[in-house]
Amino acid sequence: MASESDQKPSSFETMAEQSEPGILAELYDFLKHNKKWWLVPILLVMGLFGVLMALAATGAAPFIYTMF
Repeated sequence: MASESDQKPSSFETMAEQSEPGILAELYDFLKHNKKWWLVPILLVMGLFGVLMALAATGAAPFIYTMF
C-alpha cells in the first residue's frame, strides 16, 4: 500500500496550489466566456468618473474644475 507522499496529486490539489488570477484577468475571462462585451463601456465610464472624483479631492481640483 502506497503512502500519501507517493501518490500523484489530483487535479484539484494542483489547481489549489496555483496562484489566483488578478481582478482584471477574472473580469476579462467573465466578459469573454459570457459574451457580455456591452459592459465594457459602462465599466470604463464608471472608472473614469472614479478617477475624476479621486482627483477632485487632491491639489489637482482647480485644474479639473476649469475643464468643465
